[in-house]
Amino acid sequence: MITVNPYLYFDGNCEEAFTFYESVFRKEISHISTYKDVPKSERNIFQEADEKIMHVTLPLSKEIMLNGSDYSLAYKERVQHKTFSLIIHTDSKEEVDRLFGALSQNGEIIVPAGLTFWGAYYGQCIDKFGISWKITLASET
Repeated sequence: MITVNPYLYFDGNCEEAFTFYESVFRKEISHISTYKDVPKSERNIFQEADEKIMHVTLPLSKEIMLNGSDYSLAYKERVQHKTFSLIIHTDSKEEVDRLFGALSQNGEIIVPAGLTFWGAYYGQCIDKFGISWKITLASET
C-alpha cells in the first residue's frame, strides 16, 4: 500500500500551527523535535534557532499523517509551497461546517461551505498560516 502524507513548511510558527491543527482535528501530536535535537556534528547543515521545529507529526487517521517543520535555511531558497491545497473528505455536513469554521477563522474564505453545482457539500479557505484547505462531503446521489 502507498500512502501520501502532506509535509507543511512554516516560517517560524510551526509549533503554533500544529497546536492549532491539534484542536481543529481533535488529534494529538505523536512526535515533535526541535533544531536543538540536532547533533553538534550536523549543525553545519541546520543552523536554525534551537526552539524552532525540525519535525512534527500529527496523525489524522490510521493512514494519514500531517507533518511539518519550520523552514531550514538549507532549504528555504528552494521551497515554494503555495501551489497546493489539502483536501479533507468528511462523513457529514456538520463535520464540514466544523472544520471549515475552525480552519477559516482569522484566515480567508475562498468558497463558503455549501452545496455546489456538482452535488457536493464543499468549502475552500486559506487558514491563518497561509495553508489552503478544501473540505468536502461527497454527494450522496
